[in-house]
Amino acid sequence: MDEGYCTLEDELREIGKVMENETLTSVVAKIEDYCQHDNLVLNIAITGESGSGKSTFVNAFRGLGDEDEGAAGMFETTMKPTEYPHPKYPKVKLWDLPGIGTDNVKADEYLQKVKFQSYDFFIIIASERFKIINVQLATEIKRMKKNFYFVRSKIDNSIQAAQRKKGFDMDKTLRIIRQDCIKGLQDIGVESPTVFLISSFDLQLYDFPLLEETMEKELPKEKRRVLLLSLPNITLAINQRKKEALQANISRVASQSGAVATVPIPGLSIALDVNILVKELTNYYQAFGLDNKSLKDLSDKTHVPLEELKAVLKSPLNKEISADMVIKLLTTYSGGTLKGLLYWVSTIPVIGSMTAGRLAYSTTKDMLSHCLNELADNAQNVLERALKEV
Repeated sequence: MDEGYCTLEDELREIGKVMENETLTSVVAKIEDYCQHDNLVLNIAITGESGSGKSTFVNAFRGLGDEDEGAAGMFETTMKPTEYPHPKYPKVKLWDLPGIGTDNVKADEYLQKVKFQSYDFFIIIASERFKIINVQLATEIKRMKKNFYFVRSKIDNSIQAAQRKKGFDMDKTLRIIRQDCIKGLQDIGVESPTVFLISSFDLQLYDFPLLEETMEKELPKEKRRVLLLSLPNITLAINQRKKEALQANISRVASQSGAVATVPIPGLSIALDVNILVKELTNYYQAFGLDNKSLKDLSDKTHVPLEELKAVLKSPLNKEISADMVIKLLTTYSGGTLKGLLYWVSTIPVIGSMTAGRLAYSTTKDMLSHCLNELADNAQNVLERALKEV
């Protein structure tokens, strides 16, 4: 079991505490709140010179276009740290920081001004060569024991310019850009720098998948899942890692269901299970980018007709997740008797409670595992179809 997760005994102890002198409605509400473990906040700082593409990167990471409602950089140049929550995962916040190098502010003063301690890590963006201020900033961030990543943006523009020359070679062009960035950083004092080449208009290309994997590995364990689930579902590797992260969470959700089923209050287990499972399945649906907006965005970026992407969706789960759907699924996986059986066995002292808990645990685990596999497979089908055109 992952660190930070409670055992079944811990769940039972906490549930017992909230039951004293409470109504069914308040018990359900409090247990729901207790069961929500994904409350960690991830703050990502995006910095660089004005015009380097910071706002476009913030938008792309959040699955938005520059013209979409809530997009960064729509009205004016960033003059102070501006928070942009992820539309699907609001606990993931990207911060568009003021452009560096515009007011002759020293790196340490700049970091104090933008409250550097608030962020989990920094992404330093440049649209051409990195300058001394970028290195000074990176040095200060390192001194303050935070991680940072050099990102060379607008690679699509550089590729388009190179394509106008005779003998264009994509790999050679990318190699030259990377070497130029690395040499520029070395010349101003950075040893063995790593530079990620990115186009915010085509995140699946170039180095964004490598950047994402590096950020994920270097985060504290408890925040890796938060980052991973918020990422655009744009590669088969990301899709698989999302599936693994969600799979690792199933036992915890099932243990909560089992714990609640041991409590002999009519309707408590079903009422709570339905609410928790609607949220969990909705999380799968969103993480894999199977909602209409995500599919439309993928269609626009890959030029694959939306109808063709939807045509490979074979699972009946590919629609809005509702309480009615969850009740039908629970009924199916319990042989059609879950609600009555859970209440009946939970009223039998000790042995009945244990039996109800095991039944709820196994039913919830089987249902979630089946649904996760279906949705992950559908997401893979969509990506395979979309990526044929890239």
